[in-house]
Amino acid sequence: MHESWKPFLKAEFEKPYFKDLAKFLHAAYETKKIFPTKAAVFKAFETDLNNIKVVILGQDPYHTPGAAMGLAFSVPKSEPIPPSLINIYKEIDNEFGNHVNKTGDLTNWQQQGVLLLNNVLTVEAHKAGSHRGKGWETFTTETIKYLNETRPHLVFILWGRDARAKKSLIDTSRHLVLESPHPSPLSAHSGFFGNGHFKKTNDFLIKNNEEPISW
Repeated sequence: MHESWKPFLKAEFEKPYFKDLAKFLHAAYETKKIFPTKAAVFKAFETDLNNIKVVILGQDPYHTPGAAMGLAFSVPKSEPIPPSLINIYKEIDNEFGNHVNKTGDLTNWQQQGVLLLNNVLTVEAHKAGSHRGKGWETFTTETIKYLNETRPHLVFILWGRDARAKKSLIDTSRHLVLESPHPSPLSAHSGFFGNGHFKKTNDFLIKNNEEPISW
């Protein structure tokens, strides 16, 4: 975790909801196959808080072995690109003519100030959504509230029902909120394709004297 997050994280870790979550996770990691690895659960928080320009909110980690790496939508270079990320790349191609990444690893987005945060940070193997309702949603809510209050001119990209439910936490007079259906093959054709989110993000960053993201 980056030093800049420590005051926030220390305060959250002391709250009763997180202590209950920690107990649940300790037991889960001891008795079941949980993704991502313990070491990668907070990988999104390696992003320097002071450099964050864009927040992309996902749902929960990939639940197949080897895929989850602690960054929403991202997989290690050695893994096949998942269907949702394929659709994300298609949308980038629609907007810019090409996308930079040749693998499913989005670390270079993180390095440019994109916080790739899932709504729920852990999952049991082969059981999508299995760690919902355990406390992660509260943690993510507090993270979004903290970002809303402490950072200027952020772009919040909310794809899908779970992410869009966080919109009320964001001051839209200070930040740009972009929302659409999820890029999953089940919903991408219902409004994700053609949403223009990547160009709109860069236009907003340029307007606020920030470097655009190389998508």
